[in-house]
Amino acid sequence: MTAHHITTLPALRNLYGPARERSLKKEIPSLDAHALQFIGLSPFVVLASSDADGHMDASPRGGDAGFVKVLDTQTLLLPDAPGNNRLDTLENIVATGSLGLLFMVPGFDETLRVNGRAVLSTDPADLALCADARRTPALAIRLTVDSVYLHCAKAFMRSKLWDASHHIDRDQMPSMGEMLRDQMRAFHGQETEAETQAQMLARYRQSL
Repeated sequence: MTAHHITTLPALRNLYGPARERSLKKEIPSLDAHALQFIGLSPFVVLASSDADGHMDASPRGGDAGFVKVLDTQTLLLPDAPGNNRLDTLENIVATGSLGLLFMVPGFDETLRVNGRAVLSTDPADLALCADARRTPALAIRLTVDSVYLHCAKAFMRSKLWDASHHIDRDQMPSMGEMLRDQMRAFHGQETEAETQAQMLARYRQSL
């Protein structure tokens, strides 16, 4: 720690000042018509969670627009899809029962944040609601909503995330397989064969 580190809430507020009234009042306790429509349009959500020791995780989830199901203004169902079986988010939910969601809609600079209490459900009725043409999930995350608020557009405006003229060619970095090979070698002393980007994408498509 140095004199330049902010370590107290008063010092933090002294740097930024109070929150605007509008920013405080935009947080609501349930899903309104606008939040429901936003979730229905969203094909992508980031799940934020932590374990009992505070180790954080943020996990992206995607599907067809509206793949996160709305049961009512206080309840969401998120189907789990095949992944790498690390289960970081799912284990964190078991440990703490808390989850934060950040919904995004392609072309929208605004995002929607939803926080609440989560459980892992294998209830056949929940799974049936989450089934699609590809699969019925092994489980669904059932979220009881505590707070909802729209997040302003500034971050996406600054990043120009949806602006195709600012998109970066994938060949600006090695394939994920090559990066994983290098990391396995550097941190574990293990030699592995690197998938090309095309090979990796072909493998992913088999379990989308």
